[in-house]
Amino acid sequence: MKNIRVLIVDDSPTVCAIIKRGLQAAEGIEVIGIAPDPYVARDMIVKDPPDVVTLDIEMPRMDGLTFLGKLMKHFPLPVVICSTLTQEGSNKALEALALGAVEVVGKNVTEDRRQTFMIEMVGKVRAAARARVAQRPAPPVAGRAPVAPPSGPLAPLRSPAQRVLAIGASTGGTEALARIFERLPANMPPMVVVQHMPPVFTRQLAERLNRLSAMTVREAVHGELLTPGVALIAPGDQHLLVRRSGANFRVELRDGPKVSGHKPSVDVLFRSVAETFKGDAVGVILTGMGADGAQGLLQMRQAGADTIGQDEASCIVYGMPREAAIVGAVATVAPLERIPERICRACEAVRA
Repeated sequence: MKNIRVLIVDDSPTVCAIIKRGLQAAEGIEVIGIAPDPYVARDMIVKDPPDVVTLDIEMPRMDGLTFLGKLMKHFPLPVVICSTLTQEGSNKALEALALGAVEVVGKNVTEDRRQTFMIEMVGKVRAAARARVAQRPAPPVAGRAPVAPPSGPLAPLRSPAQRVLAIGASTGGTEALARIFERLPANMPPMVVVQHMPPVFTRQLAERLNRLSAMTVREAVHGELLTPGVALIAPGDQHLLVRRSGANFRVELRDGPKVSGHKPSVDVLFRSVAETFKGDAVGVILTGMGADGAQGLLQMRQAGADTIGQDEASCIVYGMPREAAIVGAVATVAPLERIPERICRACEAVRA
């Protein structure tokens, strides 16, 4: 198997040296060049296209977002964004994901955090190398007019079921979640979401989804109640579980080691939903690399929950949904554009 060829685009020689050394030490990855600004990067990409680009946002001559927009329009490649762990940095990182970047890593190269940073960077580069950044639409069928993808918010649920909706996602998940949330009605059952992202970034993701959605979306706080019409996003450095509290249900945030390679972990969330809600739940697994969520979704299905997996064609990385399907955890496979409708049908108390 050929190596993953990486181009580093960053104006800091120190950061470039750290990233290069860390990537070169990883099996199957080679750094083919370092560009101090987007203009140099453009020339290097045209001459020798890499498999993955790591891109800083704050750079001289042209900022990373402007460069990313041009790159995805004219020469789309998998891009991993390196962003500062600040509110402004996380906002820009989310904008980069909306422009077509497939992964984001918080730039923390202090000596005590350097090893963790590079472990995350290596994982993000491997995920990005498997991403599809320029999917072609299916060719039109002869004699049939093309069908426009569904858009706009769905009608309110006629009779919302007393269920909980749990969603897990990783690479490509921020935009998948945006496309789902912008269509769901306000009267949805309580929702809990795990998206693999660094701390701070998940708070900005929740704020973005809240602006797009008819529901209320926010980052979860330990001990808060699950409430209809409210979606809670797991913080980027804590596991999220759901637990019964008398007649109510609350979220529980936990520290501790990574599970299935992640914190927060989709498996942790799904298993807690299966244990707490049994069949009164809907589980959805979206685009992402790896197997996090597969066993948890299987436990949900075995408990009687309705389970949905994103199909291969609409995934940026068909990893997590594929692993879930292999173990028999997915009851229904659907393209991303149909998942909001499928979720709403599953959340109706009385179904046709």
